[in-house]
Amino acid sequence: MVTNVNDTIRAKEMMVITDTGEQLGVLSLEEALERAGDRDLDLVLVAPGAKPPVAKFMDYSKYKYDMQRKQREAKKKQATTTLKEIRLSPKIEAHDLETKLKNGRKFLEKGNKLKLSIRFRGREMAHTDRGREVMLDFAQKCEDLASIETRPKREGRNMHMVLSPLKKK
Repeated sequence: MVTNVNDTIRAKEMMVITDTGEQLGVLSLEEALERAGDRDLDLVLVAPGAKPPVAKFMDYSKYKYDMQRKQREAKKKQATTTLKEIRLSPKIEAHDLETKLKNGRKFLEKGNKLKLSIRFRGREMAHTDRGREVMLDFAQKCEDLASIETRPKREGRNMHMVLSPLKKK
């Protein structure tokens, strides 16, 4: 956000408000700068689109610091979800599936989305229904933590499915 301060202000006249909120009325740029200088404050243009533009006396460096701090706080409160991927196989054994399931449940508990993918090799292309069964079985075993965001979808030799964590109450 670019703010016009002191000498960067181009307006000839403006409505001026003091740091205490008192309105001084419409003043020329030179007079407003002089009054702001008397108080050891900056003249900041807060509403350049108004008729006449509105300027306020304030400590600009403190104002800028407060704005940056507010942005940092807002950024901390943003929820970030990442997409973790687990690769399965249409011929996956029960124990291997349990290991992948355990890892997938960890990812979902942390609030991450989970992408399941299967790559069909060679003759496995004739048994894509087996891959779909493996994915749906995986999703069914995670249904207490996640819901299916995108159903199993085949693209060429690959099949993908996305699980998203349930909202916590």
